[in-house]
Amino acid sequence: MLKPLVVVTGKNGQLGWELQQQSVHANAYEFLFIDSDDLDLAQPATIPAFFEKHKPSFFISCAAYTAVDKAETEKELAYTINATSPRVIAEQCAQCGCTLIQVSTDYVFNGNGTEPYRADAATEPVNYYGFTKAEGEKHALAANPGTIIIRTSWLYSSHGNNFVKTMLRLMKERTGIKVVNDQLGSPTYAADLAELIITIIDSVNSGNAVKNSIYQFSNAGVISWFDFATAIRDDANLPCEILPIPSSAYPTPAKRPAYSVMDTGAVSKDFGIQLKDWRTSLRKCLQLLAESKG
Repeated sequence: MLKPLVVVTGKNGQLGWELQQQSVHANAYEFLFIDSDDLDLAQPATIPAFFEKHKPSFFISCAAYTAVDKAETEKELAYTINATSPRVIAEQCAQCGCTLIQVSTDYVFNGNGTEPYRADAATEPVNYYGFTKAEGEKHALAANPGTIIIRTSWLYSSHGNNFVKTMLRLMKERTGIKVVNDQLGSPTYAADLAELIITIIDSVNSGNAVKNSIYQFSNAGVISWFDFATAIRDDANLPCEILPIPSSAYPTPAKRPAYSVMDTGAVSKDFGIQLKDWRTSLRKCLQLLAESKG
């Protein structure tokens, strides 16, 4: 009997890489990890031929245009990759009965909130990247009833480029750094998100109806980027001084949401997921990074 085929885009990204690590233990499936050489999301017209060839049972969209500041000027490319291609992928999934899991972001919200955003809260992005991701969600949900959106925030991993690895590098190079202290959110260890995705695939493959079309996932806890940097320094035993600064002191082309904490209750309720504390997951990642340099 053929195993269900799970296609994962963005194999060299943080989440794609972590899913490759998890796939070793998910023996019920055949996995196909791909990058832009295999399927170029900047060329949506090539997507139908890919589906015709592979006929996946699950399609995990990890790949995206993620250069938040560059998206302000590379609008057409960002929209094509983050909004147009998800629509075409969802259309193809609908035609072949494939479950689409589309990874999205906390940046779909405006950041003016004071309590965790519910999954059904209105999206109102404050930058163009967030706009393209919100459009991608909308298109994917409209084109395929089997679409599952997973929003995540402040993603990091022992693999790839991210805040944790950048902070470690800067703290080793400098005696002091400045980090913004007025943007609040929840970090997400990509390995924990990969675990959730495998859990969702298992649930769908077992015939369980998915209760929600949008889920939100992060590690437990609410912190600022300054808090995050301080924890990285302390757990890595680095002597660097960290000074808190307001976002206004560090202007960027794209505005960032000031508060992007998400309500993750549905994940815990529907899939029995116990959210891991952000500090616990950070320590696990730092340990892996230290061992890899061993």
